[in-house]
Amino acid sequence: MSLSATEDDSASEIHIPADIDWHMLDKSKFFFLGAALFSGVSAVLYPIVVLKTRQQVSPIPISCFKMSFAIMRHEGLRGFYRGFGTSLTGTIPARALYMTALEVTKSNVGTATVRLGFSDTTATAIANAAAGLSSAMAAQLVWTPIDVVSQRLMVQGCDTSSKNMIPNVSNKYNNGIDACRKIVRADGLKGLYRGFGISILTYAPSNAVWWASYSVAHRLIWGGFGCYLGKKEDALVNGNGCNFRPDSRAMVAVQGLCAVMASGVSAIITMPLDTVKTRLQVLDGEENGRRRPLTVVQTVKNLVKEGGFRACYRGLAPRWASMSLSATTMITTYEFLKRMSTKRQEENRDLLRD
Repeated sequence: MSLSATEDDSASEIHIPADIDWHMLDKSKFFFLGAALFSGVSAVLYPIVVLKTRQQVSPIPISCFKMSFAIMRHEGLRGFYRGFGTSLTGTIPARALYMTALEVTKSNVGTATVRLGFSDTTATAIANAAAGLSSAMAAQLVWTPIDVVSQRLMVQGCDTSSKNMIPNVSNKYNNGIDACRKIVRADGLKGLYRGFGISILTYAPSNAVWWASYSVAHRLIWGGFGCYLGKKEDALVNGNGCNFRPDSRAMVAVQGLCAVMASGVSAIITMPLDTVKTRLQVLDGEENGRRRPLTVVQTVKNLVKEGGFRACYRGLAPRWASMSLSATTMITTYEFLKRMSTKRQEENRDLLRD
């Protein structure tokens, strides 16, 4: 793929590796390497997820620093990895579903939008948004029950009680299997899918916004860089243009910057939904001494009563940080994974460049 920037008679071309389509991938290699790489990423970022979850279910605002200090003081390093085994077990099949839906949708929708006459930039944004939407919906079939169990384990032992809510951790969970068994015993199979609807409403638009924002940011940054090179070359050699191929470090830097920008947009837009989802999955209501699941309306009312609309944004900083770090490592790992998994790399090498 070439990104061209033109100014008068001068032109500057930036040659970056072309996108790798689904049909170019060795699927077994793609999934095997993906499971290993993304498991490592999850292990590094998991403590931030624990911080975010505890902040979201806390009835009072608590800073990340105070929360981290309290966990380390009372629970040690293990407190930052509560529920990690359960989360990791679900990450592998969920990631497989996610990546399959992402690549298949992106390839098919991208082809269809180009045929409909959309510009390359618009077609890419539409394809990425559709891919993010479908991949999130597919992955939630696995991620929702894993979220329910792992989040219960994350907040187990911390004080999340208030007048209208009590933590749904009255029975101590020994591990993920024990938690799953007790949840099913108490609430049936639907207990594992508590908050499924709000999860779809949270992650589907979040992914759509993220992938669309990422593709737009990616093109804007390289386009701006191309304009800069065009002006510079025009001043130096009277408009003969230049031919620039970014190295791997430049590629990773731009991917990381685009990921942070897309994460910020996505986090701000979908944070209230994520807070409501987390509370639905972790907290119960109490009426006449009986425990019962909270509804979406009750959850929102409790949040507003605790701190107004700002309460919906508790945990925004760690969520943005988590999304940015996760997205940066994910997108760079993902692009690396795709290039490692291409069929007959030697034969396809010329296809990866314009």
